[in-house]
Amino acid sequence: MTIPIYEVGRAHATIAAELEAAALRVVRSGHYIGGPEVDAFEREFAAWCGASHCVGVANGLDALHLILRAYGIGAGDEVIVPSNTYVATWLAVSHAGATPVPVEPDEGSHNIDPGRIAAALTSRTRAVMAVHLYGRPAPVDAIRLAVGGRDIKVIEDAAQAHGATLGNRRAGALGDAAAFSFYPSKNLGALGDAGAVLTGDAELADRVRVLRNYGSRKRYENEVIGYNSRLDPLQAAMMRVKLPHVLGWNQQREALAARYLREMAGVPGLVLPEPGGAHWSHVWHQFVVRHPKRDALQSHLEAAGIGTLVHYPIPPHLSGAYASLGLDFPIAARLAREVLSLPIDPFLSEDEAGAVIAAVKSFR
Repeated sequence: MTIPIYEVGRAHATIAAELEAAALRVVRSGHYIGGPEVDAFEREFAAWCGASHCVGVANGLDALHLILRAYGIGAGDEVIVPSNTYVATWLAVSHAGATPVPVEPDEGSHNIDPGRIAAALTSRTRAVMAVHLYGRPAPVDAIRLAVGGRDIKVIEDAAQAHGATLGNRRAGALGDAAAFSFYPSKNLGALGDAGAVLTGDAELADRVRVLRNYGSRKRYENEVIGYNSRLDPLQAAMMRVKLPHVLGWNQQREALAARYLREMAGVPGLVLPEPGGAHWSHVWHQFVVRHPKRDALQSHLEAAGIGTLVHYPIPPHLSGAYASLGLDFPIAARLAREVLSLPIDPFLSEDEAGAVIAAVKSFR
C-alpha cells in the first residue's frame, strides 16, 4: 500500500462533472480577465468567511504584499512576523520595503506567542502578521491585547485556515485584513495559483482593487504604481464549485485527526498536535507531529509506503534569503528539526488511515 501525503485528484473526482461544467461555462462566457465569475466568487467567499469585502488576486503572497502596500506600509516601517512560518510571510514584508521583526512561537500551538510580542514592539511597528499555521487559528484577540491599543494593524495570513474559527468568527474576519492562498492543496484550492484579500474596511478593499490592476480603476488611467495581480475567472469558477464542499471536507479531516490523536497517543517520543478547543476550531490543513528522531521516523514511514513532508525544514531566518541578518531563533530552529506532517487527506480510507497509524506505532 502506497499512501500519498495528499492527493488533490481524490477530491476532484467526487465533483468532476461540476468542475468540467464550470470550466466550459468560462470558456463560453467570453470573460477571461475579471468578469462575473470573479465578482460572484468574491461575494460568495466574503459571505462564507463573514467579511464585508473580498478582492481576488493572483496568489497568497500577492495578497499579503498588497495589504501592506494598501496600508502604506513600506521603507522605515516594521512588521512583526512569526519566526516559525513559511517564508512567504516574511517575503511579503520585504517586498513592501518594510522590515520583518520575528517573534518566536508557542511550542504547543506552533503559532506566534502573543506573550513575546510586547518586547518586539518599537515606534516603527505598523502591523503584526498572525499566521494560522497548519489550520489552527492564531490567538488574534490576545495579539490585539499585546499591542496595547496602539494603531497597529493585525493582518491574518490565513493561507492554511479556510473555515477555521475563533469564537464564532471564521478566519478572514478576525483581523483588520486577511490574506488567503488557494494553492491546489489548500482546504479550498484552485487548479493553479490564486489568492484573495478579505477585510471589513471598504477603503482598504478599494485600494487593493486599484493596486492589483496596474494602479488603475479606468483603462489607461493609472492613479498609482500598481501591479498585475488578478484572480483568473477560470480559477474563480473552480472555487465556486468547491466552496460548498469545504466544510464537509474539513469535517472529514477532523474525524481523521481525531482518530490519529486517539490511536497514536502514548507512542514513545511522539508529540501530537493539540486538538481544537472550546473556543476555536482546527481545520487540519496539516497534521504535524514532533519527534526528536524525525528524520529516522520519516525514513521508516517512507519505507512503509507512507508519504510525509516537513513543514518547514528551513525556518526563514536560516534560509538563504535572510541568513545574512545573523538572527537566532532557537524555538523555530528546533521545531524545524522535529516536525513531520502525516497524511491528512479527507478521502483517506479507513484501511489507509490504519496503515499510517500502524507504521507510526511500529517505529522504534
